[in-house]
Amino acid sequence: MMSNILKNNYLRFVILAGRCLASTGNNVNIGDQMKILNDNKQYKKVLELFDAFNENNIDKCSNWIVIQALKACTQINDVQHGLKIHNLISSRLKHDPYVLPSLIHFYMQCGDINRAQLLFETSTKKTLPMYGAMMKGYIKNNLPKKVIDLFNEIKDPDRVIIILLFNACAQLGTNEELNLCGDVTSAKSLFDRSSKKTISMYGAMMKGFIINNSSKQAIDLFNEIKDPNETIITLFFNACAQLGTEKELILLKSISSKISNSFYSNPYVVTSLIDAFMKCGDVTSAKALFDRSTKKALSMYGAMMKGLTINDQEEEAIGMFNEIHLDELHRENHSGKQKKLLSEMNTDRFEANIIVYLCLLKALTKLGMLEKAQSFVQQIPGYFLTDHRIGSALIHMWGKVGSVDKAKRIFDKISQPDHIGWTAMINSYGLNGMGDEAVKLFYQMPKESIDHLTYICVLNACSHSGLVDVARSIFNNIQTKTEIIYTTMIDCLSRAAAFEEAQKLIGEFERDHAPAVSVYMPLLSGARNQKYSKLSQEVVDRMQKLFPNMKDSLVAASILLANVYASSGDIGKATDIKIELHKSGAKKRIGVTVTDIDGKLWKFRAHDRSHAESAEIHEQVDRMSKRIIEHGHKYDASWIVRPMEPDETIETLLCGHSERLAMAAHFIRNRNPKRLQMTKNLRICGDCHEVTKLVALIYQCEIVVRDANRIHHFHLNGQCSCQDYF
Repeated sequence: MMSNILKNNYLRFVILAGRCLASTGNNVNIGDQMKILNDNKQYKKVLELFDAFNENNIDKCSNWIVIQALKACTQINDVQHGLKIHNLISSRLKHDPYVLPSLIHFYMQCGDINRAQLLFETSTKKTLPMYGAMMKGYIKNNLPKKVIDLFNEIKDPDRVIIILLFNACAQLGTNEELNLCGDVTSAKSLFDRSSKKTISMYGAMMKGFIINNSSKQAIDLFNEIKDPNETIITLFFNACAQLGTEKELILLKSISSKISNSFYSNPYVVTSLIDAFMKCGDVTSAKALFDRSTKKALSMYGAMMKGLTINDQEEEAIGMFNEIHLDELHRENHSGKQKKLLSEMNTDRFEANIIVYLCLLKALTKLGMLEKAQSFVQQIPGYFLTDHRIGSALIHMWGKVGSVDKAKRIFDKISQPDHIGWTAMINSYGLNGMGDEAVKLFYQMPKESIDHLTYICVLNACSHSGLVDVARSIFNNIQTKTEIIYTTMIDCLSRAAAFEEAQKLIGEFERDHAPAVSVYMPLLSGARNQKYSKLSQEVVDRMQKLFPNMKDSLVAASILLANVYASSGDIGKATDIKIELHKSGAKKRIGVTVTDIDGKLWKFRAHDRSHAESAEIHEQVDRMSKRIIEHGHKYDASWIVRPMEPDETIETLLCGHSERLAMAAHFIRNRNPKRLQMTKNLRICGDCHEVTKLVALIYQCEIVVRDANRIHHFHLNGQCSCQDYF
């Protein structure tokens, strides 16, 4: 309290002293006094002092004074005051290389690039500080290519210029753009030639490596640094997060145990460490770190929510949102005055709120329950809904929970959707079996907005709706085809049983690219749909030859192959494959179905008896089975992929599937739901698909099922939106 009083009295003294000096025409100490005010963030008082001194003394005003005044204008974005200073000193600018960098910096930081460029271009003597001000401004205004152009004009760059170059390279996102600065390798070469490497140079170089998916090199650089600061530690954590392996987890635990305790008071450091633990799969360590933190920033909540969702704990992520909803998230945003609210929209806190809401929407998207999504979206204040990122996330979420109408309403409200919004809407149509609508929207999309993700989504929509000819046309017109684009087109052909064409496309891909496991899996899946065991065996044999070390993919392929043999009646071969898998220690992914009953989430595995209501649920399964048999259903033994035990039948095996149990749970205790929704982590089997159509018809209940590939809408007339093309 006393220190603040003394500081304010001192600042008042400085201004009075400045006015006295102004009246005598003495400007010896004014610049120093202004610097003290700037250092204390008293920017308006700096400008008051400047105005008081320069009413009649502009010709005597030193560069030091002008620089301090421009610094204050820059800090508070006072464009009018800056323009006034520019006009006052304009006559001497051409011959004054000292003030120009500050004036260029002022215009750049205030977003007036044209004025800054004009000043720079008309200057007869360009100094390194002027180049630095321009380069920093271009980075600030997301124009890194121009930084590279300027750098190429400089004959003898100093460390500051080199750091700015590295930051520009880091800002450039693609390899094509990185070629403008000679790619990452050349940037590293320039870094290696520097005799005295500063901590900032290390940071810029590490950031460039991370952005361009070269985190191992970022970690190598980290190991050269003897005394890393908080920024370097944060970058190291980010590099480990990007790699996300057991090796990086060990590194994380080692380094995080050695850094100063003071680092843990920095929310950026803690947030990046939580994120790294989560991406390395160590939820326990992330939770422990979060719980130990006494001051929990919104960014930390966001990292926890995002990490929980990544690690298949989306329900816990939503629960974490509930912890912050009242006491943190809206603490400043419900203050009452609209003027204050609008001003907050440009603050870091507003941005932190956006990130938390995006994490919430991502968790709700993964959960896939319409009612749950509705209840939480209602809690998001309207002024956040205008943010384009929230809009795109909502389109994606509504599509993934099966509500295309809601997604379309959000899309239609956006006056100028960006490429993410367009792509999210196309994807929403595609996932819900509305391929024609997805293609129509794709052709309405501005060509300059289309990127590789858009192509993937529209090709995927064609794949799910059997629009093979349309997919061919789109695919053939794509200039740059990525691995995923090829994979999606191969999936489209394989679903349509166009296996010869799909194999030719794999050959085309491998002429220009190294073989990739991803392009073989859709071919194998298509062969599974057609019970084509010969082709399935050929594909798996080739995968084993090409990718001997990709154990997880080979396990998934072998399980599919076993299923093909089982569905085609060769239980012996299927059993042999599964015995070999068991011997190798390979684990099959367990199928889980999640559903929402009266606001509570229920999870089921096949033949699950872990619920308190299990007896009632299995009794309801039996009742449902009798009714669908009465309606002519015959259980399809081809979907049984293991030998039956003596006490099992085809009916009991298939009726134990997780989605049957989840459906039955909705009807126990005389419930009569009109709509139910389920999400399953694996593809729905053919027999369950037929059964669900009959249940929707018999019980007159709309059923929405999101499986690993798409969303099925089972209507009251006993038909599915996929028209049995899945």
